[in-house]
Amino acid sequence: MEALISVSTIYLFIIIGFTFKKVFKEQVNDRTLVLLSLYFLSPILLFWGLTRAPITMEFLTAPLIYYIAIFICLFFVYLYSLKAFKKQYQDKSIFLATSLVGNTGNLGIPLGIALFGIQSVPYTSIINIANVFYIYIFSVYFFAGDKFNFKDSIKEILKIPAIHASILALVYNYNGFTMNDDFEKLFTMGAYAAIVIQLVIFGIFIAQVKVRTANWKLAFNISLFKHIILPLVGLFVILQFEIDPMIAAVIFLELTVPLAVNNINLASLYNCKPIDTTFSVLVGSGIFVLLMYFYIMIIQHFFGL
Repeated sequence: MEALISVSTIYLFIIIGFTFKKVFKEQVNDRTLVLLSLYFLSPILLFWGLTRAPITMEFLTAPLIYYIAIFICLFFVYLYSLKAFKKQYQDKSIFLATSLVGNTGNLGIPLGIALFGIQSVPYTSIINIANVFYIYIFSVYFFAGDKFNFKDSIKEILKIPAIHASILALVYNYNGFTMNDDFEKLFTMGAYAAIVIQLVIFGIFIAQVKVRTANWKLAFNISLFKHIILPLVGLFVILQFEIDPMIAAVIFLELTVPLAVNNINLASLYNCKPIDTTFSVLVGSGIFVLLMYFYIMIIQHFFGL
């Protein structure tokens, strides 16, 4: 029930964004919201998230296993893209950038709490950090690669404030610094605002999707890897490690969550078919809802939770 409530709340904000765009149409400048999210609110969210609890060596196992599964799949995603999107360069960029990137923050963390309790938060948070670094390094490179050479793509990556905010937060956390109550409230407000704005942005872009002319090939190919191949590879990798069943279940859950809405921000920022990217996220979210029962059954069968 708690998982259902969490998902329902998330989709409520998406519907608000959808309605907002449908009512006010061209008066809504979606790129302004994207820039606000990427360059102001997202860095606050990341800094806030990385300073919630001390980061110790105990937590490094979860992102390590997560990364192993992701990079194994990335190899197959790249090989598949060479044939599936041979002459469709932007579609190939979107496919490479988004296929393995899940919504580990806005959806993964609350779902972890709903399914496994508050004790899952340190692990869902550290996996979200790993996912964020993947997004702002590899996804940015794939999105920007169509327009820049390797050197310029690296420069584009370094321009993303989230990278600097994450590094600063890690240094801040490592040195044991803490915020006073006033700054704590300020960062908490910014973090929750970032989540809400990101979901509203998703709704705004959904309002611009035209189903009849939508890029179904791209959407289904992305969903194939995100919701079938990645969970299977992830399950195989997880079972190779002797770890706590709850941690194993959290890793599996984070590998199954639907596409990150941040993909839309980056597609819009680099003018790489943001509407097609939105449609892929929309289709993936629907498939996730349909498969969620089976994911929970897998968790119960293999991890006893």
